[in-house]
Amino acid sequence: MTNLGEALSRELLRTNRSGAYSCSTIVDCNTSKYHGLLVVPIPEFDNENHVLLSSLDATVVQHGAEFNLGLHRYKGENYSPKGHKYIREFDCDKVPTTLYRVGGVMLRKEVVFRHYEDCILIRYTLVDAHSATKLRFRPFLAFRSVLEFTHENSVASREYHNVDNGICTCMYAGYPNLYMQFSKKNDFTFVPDWYRALEYPKDKDSGYYSDEDLYVPGYFEIDIKKGESVVFAASTSEVKTRSLKALFDKEVEERSPRNNLFHCLVNAAHQFHNQTNKDERYIISGYPWFKCRARDTFISLPGLTLAIEEQHYFELAMKTAERGLREFMEGKPLTVEICEMEQPDVPLWAIWAIQQYAKEAGEEKCIKMYGSLVRDIVGFIMNGNHPNLTLETNGLLRTEGKEKAVTWMNSTVKGHPVVPRTGFIVEFNVLWYNALKFAANLADCVNSEKDAVMLEEQAEKTRKSFVATFVNEHGYLFDYVDENMADLSVRPNMIFAVAIDYSPLDRSVQKSVLDVCTRELLTPKGLRSLSPKSNGYTPMYVGEQAQRDLAYHQGTAWPWLGGFYMEACLKLYKQTRLSFIERQMIGYEDEMGINCLGTIPEMSDGNPPFRTRGAMSFAMNVAEILRTLKILEKYTYKKVDV
Repeated sequence: MTNLGEALSRELLRTNRSGAYSCSTIVDCNTSKYHGLLVVPIPEFDNENHVLLSSLDATVVQHGAEFNLGLHRYKGENYSPKGHKYIREFDCDKVPTTLYRVGGVMLRKEVVFRHYEDCILIRYTLVDAHSATKLRFRPFLAFRSVLEFTHENSVASREYHNVDNGICTCMYAGYPNLYMQFSKKNDFTFVPDWYRALEYPKDKDSGYYSDEDLYVPGYFEIDIKKGESVVFAASTSEVKTRSLKALFDKEVEERSPRNNLFHCLVNAAHQFHNQTNKDERYIISGYPWFKCRARDTFISLPGLTLAIEEQHYFELAMKTAERGLREFMEGKPLTVEICEMEQPDVPLWAIWAIQQYAKEAGEEKCIKMYGSLVRDIVGFIMNGNHPNLTLETNGLLRTEGKEKAVTWMNSTVKGHPVVPRTGFIVEFNVLWYNALKFAANLADCVNSEKDAVMLEEQAEKTRKSFVATFVNEHGYLFDYVDENMADLSVRPNMIFAVAIDYSPLDRSVQKSVLDVCTRELLTPKGLRSLSPKSNGYTPMYVGEQAQRDLAYHQGTAWPWLGGFYMEACLKLYKQTRLSFIERQMIGYEDEMGINCLGTIPEMSDGNPPFRTRGAMSFAMNVAEILRTLKILEKYTYKKVDV
């Protein structure tokens, strides 16, 4: 904690499941414009989150001496104050807890974010002190979008008014009020000032503008006795201060421990839950900048819900997503807050997600809940109603992706896809074959023999064409085939042809594909997006935005693909690969204590030391590791039974 080189690379994320979050480093030094103590969505403005309260500096005052526990980085790599030097212990097993020592003073700080409320709670407890002690709190306000920076200006309002044990203020018109209150009576001193040239190194390293000014309206002072606790609340609505201590205890009680890989990932899974005022349920694709995306939702749902015995949330989120899917298929405007519903593989991933539900809930319930949706999606595609998904006479699906990225490999430079995957795309057609076989099985379950036979015939045509089109003489699959051009790049998208339940490949080809993925794509942090032997391999996701966009899918490693890889291993080799998969999982267990604690970041470099990059917490990654743990558990039980 006292080594900034180690501490500043570790982040903490807490969400309220309604779109707001709180995030900083473990020493409370913001290193990115996305960091903030209270960051909330403001739909009236835009579709982005906004930092209201950037940070809160606590100062211990004893015998007239002041010891500021805060930490900020200013331009020129200057850190002030240097409160991290007072940290003696840190723990985030249940809630983030920091123990400070200043001479004979021991002060403990604990933080929770209220579920479904835009309210952050911080409890300060004076564990030990030998004389009269006072705490001083100085709030740093931003009132800006996470995509922008704020600077000293004459427009910002300095007005505030007193509320119960605190103040209420709002810097700009249209923003919600920020209430800052304590569980105990305090004195607020109005000393308005701007703290200038704070610098965010993560933004600077990415080639962005990286400094801003923050407004401090004044400071609060509270006398505190040994053994006493004081709770601070920052919220967009006024709280009852008498209940703050009990409220904090209640919130802590509801938190589950993060004492192993599984528990960490379960907590991370819950952070992606999102409930709107309309009582709709969504899956946030990642933090801090992603919203709800259709493809990510369907890939993530099984791992984030079914793998942790939360079938109910699967049904709630799928209910919202199904409405969006049907609106898209019927050509109606979307009434749900899910973007990229038009992407051609989205309905195929939806069927895959429902297929996972059938494994957990049983085919009978699956048919009752989603049988008509599966039938309608397959019919929608077969009837040629999707604007960018054509069923050709050979039984394969064709997609146009030259001018616009249409797969999960969606990075663009100057408006054009970096990886222009077009024509017959390998995972699209794997998913299509799987969808046909699954739909045929459901039709058979309801004694719809005619439909089942038709779907099986279509699936067989697709299977034969898939083998003829994608299997090459080198033992792996072409990534995409467009007219007379077949892409020879070794990419991880072929792993789905092995992992998914209904594979169009025979067992020998499946093993060959898996072997190629193992030799050329496997890393401790997932599968590379491109083999080092393929042209264009760019393993390091560094530099300015354009440079990073070029590297995004050209060699970086993705944990969610690693999840499908491990499923493929177990599918083909059963218990004989258990120890190998368990060793592979160590890379993800190590991730719990570095970067963003307790979760899985978006991706990592494709070369050692496989440094993680991108979003600090990514839904598909967390989901697939959880799903792998669930699958691994089943095979482990089988081994024990034997």
